[in-house]
Amino acid sequence: MDNISIIIRNKNEEQHIGYAIQSCLDFFDRPEIIIIDNESTDNSMDIVMFFNDRTNIKIIKNSTYTPGKSLNIGLQNATKDYVMILSAHSQIVKLDFKSIKQSLEKHVAVFGKQIPIYMGKRITPRYIWTHFGDKKKINLYSDLEKRYFLHNAFSFFKKSTLIKFPFDEKFGSKEDRYWANDMVSKGHKYLYDPNLITNHFYTKNGATWKGIG
Repeated sequence: MDNISIIIRNKNEEQHIGYAIQSCLDFFDRPEIIIIDNESTDNSMDIVMFFNDRTNIKIIKNSTYTPGKSLNIGLQNATKDYVMILSAHSQIVKLDFKSIKQSLEKHVAVFGKQIPIYMGKRITPRYIWTHFGDKKKINLYSDLEKRYFLHNAFSFFKKSTLIKFPFDEKFGSKEDRYWANDMVSKGHKYLYDPNLITNHFYTKNGATWKGIG
C-alpha cells in the first residue's frame, strides 16, 4: 500500500473521472483517494463508488467551493505522508513515485507535464500548455503570466508542507500560482519534472483551455 493521499476535485466530471481514478490505481498500490465534490448533478459520484472495492475512497461534499478551500479540506482528511493533487479530467501516463519522493526531499512541490487532449487528439501546446516543456525546471517562471508558474492538476507534496503552507482560500482560480510565488518569496524551491506525464482532457468549462488548436 503506497503512502500517498490523492485529492481530486469534482463537479460533474462523469466523462473523465473514471479514467483519472483508474490511472491512479495503475500507478499506485491501493492509494487513499479523496474526492471533494462540488454539488455534482451528474453520474460522477456513481462512477467514483464503482472503484471503492479496489482502494480506500473518501467522498467529501463542499458546497462553498473555492479551489484552495477544496484542496485544504482534502488535506485535512488525508492520512498519508505524501499528497498528489490530480484533476478529475486528467489521466496519468507516466510516473515514478520513488523519484518523486526523492525530489520532495529538496523541493516543496513537484509538478509534471500535461499533454492537452481535445476530442481525443493531442493538440498544439498553446497558451498555458507552452509551459510544459521537455526540461526540468526549478522555480519555473512564466513570461506569459509574469510570475512563477506551478499547475496543480498533476502535482505532488509532502503533507507536512501543505499543513504548514496551505493554499489561500479566497482566490477563485490560480491558487497554485499564488502558492508558488509565496513559496519562492520565502526562499523555497519547487520542481517541474517532464518525466512525470498526464493527459489533460478538454472540458468546455475548463479554465486552462483558452486558445484551443
